[in-house]
Amino acid sequence: MSYILFSPLDQTQIKRLHKAKKIILLKFGRIRAAGDLLCKLAGGGKQFMGGGFSHESEHDLAVMVSDFLENGSGGGDSRCSSDSESSYSDLAHLTENILYHKHTVDQYESDLLSAVHSLVLSINDKDLHIVKPGPCNGSCIRFYLVKLLRSSGYDAAVCTSKWQNSGKVPGGDYEYIDVANHSDTASSERLIIDIDFRSHFEIARPSESYDAIMNSLPVIYVGTLSNLKHFLHIMVEAAKSSLRQNSMPLPPWRSFAYLQCKWYSPYQRNITPEEVTQEITSDHEQCIGHLRRLKSNLKSEIAAERLLKPINIDNTNRKVKQDRRRHSSLRTP
Repeated sequence: MSYILFSPLDQTQIKRLHKAKKIILLKFGRIRAAGDLLCKLAGGGKQFMGGGFSHESEHDLAVMVSDFLENGSGGGDSRCSSDSESSYSDLAHLTENILYHKHTVDQYESDLLSAVHSLVLSINDKDLHIVKPGPCNGSCIRFYLVKLLRSSGYDAAVCTSKWQNSGKVPGGDYEYIDVANHSDTASSERLIIDIDFRSHFEIARPSESYDAIMNSLPVIYVGTLSNLKHFLHIMVEAAKSSLRQNSMPLPPWRSFAYLQCKWYSPYQRNITPEEVTQEITSDHEQCIGHLRRLKSNLKSEIAAERLLKPINIDNTNRKVKQDRRRHSSLRTP
């Protein structure tokens, strides 16, 4: 399988790229559609996830938030710092890294991603049933998706991870989906499916460039833990850069240590939900809204990928390697 590699662009190349896009879009009469899709990718719509779908410990999180507000606000009303242009450049580079890791997947991951997209889009409101007492937080969507995946031959389950309070990282719990990889031709590493992926990286007063990089993330994450770690590192750096422009510190609940606990902590796999006899509540109604937003954002992402998908020619890998060797030789004393 060939991979799509992205190399850093200078300002001249960026201008040429924008000009080429305009010519292509004019030729195919897609200016309006492309504009709408690019607007979504660049942060035109911020309601992709509700932001409250994790199962973290409310008490520990409340203590952490209170401590941050009292001791770490860092002058949130300050104006942008003088290195905003440098920060923008850094975020542009991080976007390229996001796209690289987003498209560098093996065939098994690619097939699973396509299956997840199709199955999520096939779920209707009436398919969702209450699966737990109290707040659902999207569990009904996850369990129904697991049911569909297992019917398609995947060893999928809903995982509930838990971790204890440790230093600056408060204890908590989180829920996601995993698929055990039993393929002989692929890595044995289990694959993670997170339907709330972008919500983990929402921050206060995000810059336009940060909105753009967050909207370059997959709506639904499907991939390995090792690749997930790359996304976490990138987004933490992006958040720091964006917040720095407003003289704001990184909140502890957006730190790498806190984020990785959600997927790297001990977990329990569940195939079927517990039996619950309960009338429909407002919490479950929120899950219906969650599903509709999820499907809408997924459709937008798929349409944007089709429209803006880079042309993968055979010489791409060779050119990138040549560029890297040239830059390396220039740095050699």
